[in-house]
Amino acid sequence: MITEKNGTNAGKLWALLNEQGAHSFKDAKKKLKMTNPDLYMAMGWLCREEKVSISDDAEIVMDLK
Repeated sequence: MITEKNGTNAGKLWALLNEQGAHSFKDAKKKLKMTNPDLYMAMGWLCREEKVSISDDAEIVMDLK
């Protein structure tokens, strides 16, 4: 089910940020081996839960709140 996949991916992204700190979209995508849509969905999931902050200066950077 797609909702389950999104939740799993959000968990993987959260774990990466928790263990290794802030990451750019590009670096997180490479480390997690996710497609763009999967990573965007994971980011959205964590944003909805107010667990991640995202800055978009020159490139997207994510970090836990």
